[in-house]
Amino acid sequence: MSNLLSGSDFGQLRAFLAVGEALSFSRAAETLGVTPSALSQTVRAFEERVGVRLLNRTTRSVSLTDAGENLFRRISPAVTELGSAVGQVRRYRERPSGTVRVHAFRAAAERYVTPMLAGFHRDFPEVVIDLVLDDAVVDMVAEGYDVAVRIGEVIERDMVAVRLGPDLRQIAVASPDYLERNGRPEHPRDLINHRCIRWRWPGRLAPYNWEFFEDGAWFEVAVDGPLIVNSKEVAIQAALDGVGIAFAVEQQVGEVLGDGRLIAMLEPWSARFPGHHLCYPEQRQMAPAIRAFIDALRRQAVLLHT
Repeated sequence: MSNLLSGSDFGQLRAFLAVGEALSFSRAAETLGVTPSALSQTVRAFEERVGVRLLNRTTRSVSLTDAGENLFRRISPAVTELGSAVGQVRRYRERPSGTVRVHAFRAAAERYVTPMLAGFHRDFPEVVIDLVLDDAVVDMVAEGYDVAVRIGEVIERDMVAVRLGPDLRQIAVASPDYLERNGRPEHPRDLINHRCIRWRWPGRLAPYNWEFFEDGAWFEVAVDGPLIVNSKEVAIQAALDGVGIAFAVEQQVGEVLGDGRLIAMLEPWSARFPGHHLCYPEQRQMAPAIRAFIDALRRQAVLLHT
């Protein structure tokens, strides 16, 4: 570790290279934007640091010593490459490029992410969106995601959270055929006597207990039934086919409720909860590609709800 260059070494190297290339302190000082005397002091300090004279100086000329020639020849390409690398990094600040990794709940992606992708890629052709659709609640930082889109109640406290849409609510729904054959539950606890289509959070063993609200508090009902799925879309389709009662976000079943193919039940106990949010770790310097994606997603949400 003792051989690593310190911050001052880089400044001295840059000064030495400028003089070695120009073979003139005055011309090198003009290039670097410093005075010739300050440049001379910097180079002399570098020579003292390495313990070898690198430049021959006279009142009329400057030339490289053998040691200086060897050092100049070896480090000049490396410093040029460093400058090129820094320039490429700065491009990320100036023009969005690179990959943005996004984890999104399926319903949130369908509503907010998918509709904005075509326009986003027209505006930012050098950005790659690596989009994972998954209803699992993952540690986005540990899994390497830049941005997540999920419901508000499962966002970690240390995340920046931006609301995309209104609060949501889940409702019990069934087909007219199912209700004709099995009757209608009058209270959420009546569901234990019905055939319910259960849903399992990805990554969890037990199916999700349906949540309702009464007397200022949430309570759960452990339903039972003939079908367990990990897809809300499949659960809704099964309800349409008369398999049983499904528990769905009202937003997802609006059309089939409107045309009477499904009937909503137990609505007095179906309270609202925080809807879809965009979330990401708080960071002092955000990559332009991530910022561009966040801004585009927020614009999409505004367009959708105005």
